[in-house]
Amino acid sequence: MENHEKLGRFSSCRGVAFEIKPHADLFAIPSAPIINSNSRSIRSSWLPWGSFSRVAPSSELSLHRSMSRTSSHFCDVDEDEEDAETLADIEEGHELADQEKVAAAAEISALPPRPLPRKEPSSSSRLSVILLDQGLFTVYKRLFVVCLVLNITGVVLAATDEFSYARNRPALFSIANIFALVLCRSEAFLRVVFWAAVKVLGRWWVPLRVKTATTSFLQSLGGVHSGCGVSSVAWLVYALVLTLKDRENTSPEIVAVASAILGLLGFSCLAAFPLIRHLHHNVFERTHRFAGWTALALLWVFIILTISFDPLTKSYVSDDFWSRLTKTQEFWFTVGITVLIITPWLTVRRVPVRISSPSGHASIIKFDGGVKAGILGRISPSPFSEWHAFGIISDDKKEHMMLAGAVGDFTKSLVANPPTHLWVRQVHFAGLPYLTNMYGKVLLVATGSGICVFLSFLLQPCKADVCLLWVTKGVEQNFGREIKEWMSGHPEEKVIVHDTAVLGRPNVSEMTVETAKKFGAEVVIVTSNPQGSKDVVNACKAAGIAAFGPIWES
Repeated sequence: MENHEKLGRFSSCRGVAFEIKPHADLFAIPSAPIINSNSRSIRSSWLPWGSFSRVAPSSELSLHRSMSRTSSHFCDVDEDEEDAETLADIEEGHELADQEKVAAAAEISALPPRPLPRKEPSSSSRLSVILLDQGLFTVYKRLFVVCLVLNITGVVLAATDEFSYARNRPALFSIANIFALVLCRSEAFLRVVFWAAVKVLGRWWVPLRVKTATTSFLQSLGGVHSGCGVSSVAWLVYALVLTLKDRENTSPEIVAVASAILGLLGFSCLAAFPLIRHLHHNVFERTHRFAGWTALALLWVFIILTISFDPLTKSYVSDDFWSRLTKTQEFWFTVGITVLIITPWLTVRRVPVRISSPSGHASIIKFDGGVKAGILGRISPSPFSEWHAFGIISDDKKEHMMLAGAVGDFTKSLVANPPTHLWVRQVHFAGLPYLTNMYGKVLLVATGSGICVFLSFLLQPCKADVCLLWVTKGVEQNFGREIKEWMSGHPEEKVIVHDTAVLGRPNVSEMTVETAKKFGAEVVIVTSNPQGSKDVVNACKAAGIAAFGPIWES
């Protein structure tokens, strides 16, 4: 795909942006060295997970450490540029089968190692997974359709004189939809909602079906956000049509301001179209921010003009203005929208940070102050330009940290030229991992640097009984001695680390299912790249185990 190479960032659930560096082979590794030409030995070398606590290859083969470069991609198991195995081959456990290939591989293994040729990008690329392979009936899409259908039904009923209240106040319905979409993206509000969900539903007697339904809904609130965004445009178009039909009872200024708001909302909706959002995320982010702020300012102008305009005298009057203003619903919805938008910016601070780079391919950013488990945070080198979200590692005492793979311009600069200060939002937000404590027994699955948000569940008391499965490459080399020590000292059946540099590539999906069954997990929560997350979630669901991973739609 031509645009595939341009792809630098993806947005995840609830607007969380993860920087990744796309390439053809997501889980690829060089071919395993082959000592014996027996095909059964080759199979065991590709599927080496006989023990859950520590995975080891077949005894018939000597153990060879991978000499490929260190990991750099967010949540990827391996990121070597020279890798040649496709994700489908790795996930499905494909291996060389016929004797000709086995013999050839045995001969090649005796030669000095050399870089393998790159393959063309597979059809199942990251972008296709995000845009096409999510499914037509995801919770996100269902919420989007429900919101849109309800609003379009309201517009049709108003247009046919079946809903007189909406026909008389279509602008109110547009503003109400804007309030709803902003509320669905308010990190402070959602932090309270997630806390309440865990507090109320995190009890043993609450049915598992209720918990998983709640998790699906909270994870997919972006569908409400998107549905209300499109609906606000529909209502505003209808309001403008009515206004232009009754032009003698309004002013040109009101029509002009309403038209400008419509243009800004329409432009924001187009910029949020999935293809544009994923290929040009910075355009999407800045359009949403600055077009949104401009639309909010114009909305206040619209409210003031409509309240003060007198159709009888065709002029603006100030008599009893404040009394009339505070009695209108449009005013109070606009106040709510303004408060929700301003609140996170009131918490923006420039704070000192301590940055170390264990491998040169990742950085560990440390901040003062403890943070609860399952929480994510945003950082920025320039608050009006870009924000980056990362999972937070903390023991909830004196400090917390973020783990950032050096794959984008910003994260690479953290390694090459680490700053002493960064901008942060002091109100951290809750994500999918925060809902871990709503369940009894949870299997947490991570690949690569996706481990960061799960580590807190090992460092501080956790209400849920947690088992952690981490598939990565070069733990100490890529992530440092501190993280390696945090992963040590736990029961082997509760903390499973599969280092692909030493133990070879596992089938992550199958390994997850078997571990979940052995542990007796109620639910599996996975943090990986788009294809990896999809495969794990699908495998668990096929085995009758509830599973959740990042959604790449909202």
